[in-house]
Amino acid sequence: MTEELFEQLEFIENPLFENIIANLLKQQYSIVNNFFSSEEVAILRNSLLAKYEADRFKKSAIGNRTNEEIDKTIRGDFILWMDEKNANDAELLFFKKINELVNYLNKTCFLGILHKEFHYAVYPKGTFYKRHLDTFQNDDRRKLSIVCYLNEDNWLPENGGELTIYTEKEALGILPLPGRLVIFESQLLEHEVKVVKASERLSITGWLKTR
Repeated sequence: MTEELFEQLEFIENPLFENIIANLLKQQYSIVNNFFSSEEVAILRNSLLAKYEADRFKKSAIGNRTNEEIDKTIRGDFILWMDEKNANDAELLFFKKINELVNYLNKTCFLGILHKEFHYAVYPKGTFYKRHLDTFQNDDRRKLSIVCYLNEDNWLPENGGELTIYTEKEALGILPLPGRLVIFESQLLEHEVKVVKASERLSITGWLKTR
C-alpha cells in the first residue's frame, strides 16, 4: 500500500505530453511546435550533417530490414540508423526527450512500448516518399510514428517537402519547420512526403514499437 502511494506521489502531470495524448485520442495524430528548441535543433542538425558529409548515409529502401528493396519511384531519401547505445552527445539529447515521452505514454496510456527505432533522413531536391502506411505485412509492431524536423529557421513553404497525412476527413499538409514534432498512429494513417523543390529536407524519423 505504501509503495503504491509513493508511485502515485512521484507522478507529475506533463501538460505537453497530455496534449499529445488528447490529440492522438481525438484525431490519431499530434503536431507539436518547438518540441526541440532552436538551440537543440542546431545541435541535432550539426550531428546529422557531419555524418551525412562523412558519407555514412545510405539510399533508403522500402519494406522492413528483413525484406528491403530500393525503389526510387516510391521514395528518394537517404538515411542513417541511430544507435542509442553508441549515441553522441546530440543524439543523447534527442533520446532523453523521446524516452521521457515513451515513459509517460506507457505510464498513463499503458501502450506497452518496449522498443523504438530512429534514423536521420535527408531528402535532396527532387526527392519524395509516396503515400504509404508505416506497417508491414510480416511485422505490425510499429504503433506510433514520429518525425522531428531539423531544417534551417528560414525554411520556406515553396521549398516543398511537406508531410501530408490522410485522415478520414482531409489531406493535412504539414510544413517541415525546425523543432516541430509530428506523431501519429502507424497502423491507421497513410501519409507521404511531397517533392522537395529547393534545399535539403532534414529530419529524424522513427517508430515506437510493442513486443
